[in-house]
Amino acid sequence: METTGRRENQLRHRDLRFISSIYLGLMFLFLLIFTARADSQNTRDWLTGLPREPILLQKWPNGKKVAVCFILYVEVWGSGKGPNLRPDTATRDPDVVNESFRQYAINSGVPRIGMLFSEEGQPLSIALNALYPSQYPAAWKEFRSLVPNAPIIAHGINNSSQLLPLDKGVNEQEAYIRRTLDLIERATGVRPKGWSSPSVYPNAETFAAAAAEGITYSLDAMDSDTVSRLQTKSGSLTLIPYPTVTVDMGQYFQRFKNPSDLERLWIDYVTELAREAAAHPERQATVVAIGIHPFVVGTPDGAAALRRVLENFKSQRLVWVTDVQGIVNAIGEKPAARKR
Repeated sequence: METTGRRENQLRHRDLRFISSIYLGLMFLFLLIFTARADSQNTRDWLTGLPREPILLQKWPNGKKVAVCFILYVEVWGSGKGPNLRPDTATRDPDVVNESFRQYAINSGVPRIGMLFSEEGQPLSIALNALYPSQYPAAWKEFRSLVPNAPIIAHGINNSSQLLPLDKGVNEQEAYIRRTLDLIERATGVRPKGWSSPSVYPNAETFAAAAAEGITYSLDAMDSDTVSRLQTKSGSLTLIPYPTVTVDMGQYFQRFKNPSDLERLWIDYVTELAREAAAHPERQATVVAIGIHPFVVGTPDGAAALRRVLENFKSQRLVWVTDVQGIVNAIGEKPAARKR
C-alpha cells in the first residue's frame, strides 16, 4: 500500500510538471506574438527615428478602398532657375527657350489645370510656394476662382533660392515654416494645416518643426500606400503617402515619359491598388497623393491625358478621388493648436 501511494504521488507530480511546462510554453508563445504585434504596430520611422504607427482604416467613405489626391504644385523658381526642357540652351543669356517653357507653365498651365478640375467636377489640392500669389497675382486670381475650395498645402517660400534651412537647426526651420504660413495667410486668407517641403528636401528635424508650427499633416512621407502617424516632441503629424514614382516631374524630366505615358502609369497604379483591394477586402484602405506640375500637365496635351485619367477614376467602383482635407476628415484627425 505504501509503495502504491508513493507511486501515485510520483505520477501526480509528473503530471503537474507536464501541465506547468505546457502553461509556461503557452505564456512564452503569447508573449512572442504580443511583442511581434506591438512591434509591427509601433515602429521607428527610418528618417526621423521617431515613433510611427499605422492609422488603421478598413475603408474610405461610401465603401471605397483606394483614395486618390491630385496635388498641383504652384511654384516660383525665379528667372534663370527651374526645370529645363532643353538643357542644350541652358547656358544662353537670355535662355529664351527654357524661360518661355517655365513662364508658359506659370501663366497658362496653372489656370488650365484649374479649369480642367472645375469642368470635371473633381477635387484638387494646391501645394503653394508662398511667393507665387504676390509675384503672379493675375494668374493666381484666375486659378483660385476656378478652384476656390481647394485646400492649400504650404510648400515653402520658393522652389529654388529660399528652401528650408536644413543646416541651421530646428529653431530656424520653425521660423522658416512660420514665415511661409504667414505669407500664404496674408496672400490668400488661408493658414495651411498641411506641409510639403520645397524641392522635396526635408530632413529629420523638419517634421517636428512643422508640428510645432501647427501643421497637422505632411506629404514628405514617400514610402507607403497607407496613412500613418508620426509622434514628434511637438505633437503628432499625419503622413499622407506621396509616392515618388507617381510624381510627374521625375517621370517627365528624368525618365523622359510623355503625358500619355503618365496616363497609363497613373491608371495602372491606381487600378492595381483597387484590384488588390477587391481580392483582399480584409486589407487596410490605401491612398496615393499624385504630384502634378504645370510644366507637364498644364499643356494642352498634358491636360488631355489628365482628363482621361480623371474619367477613368470616376468609373472605378472602389476608387475615391478626393483632396487632402477629405483624407484628414475621413481619418478623424483634429486640428493642432497654433503655436504662440
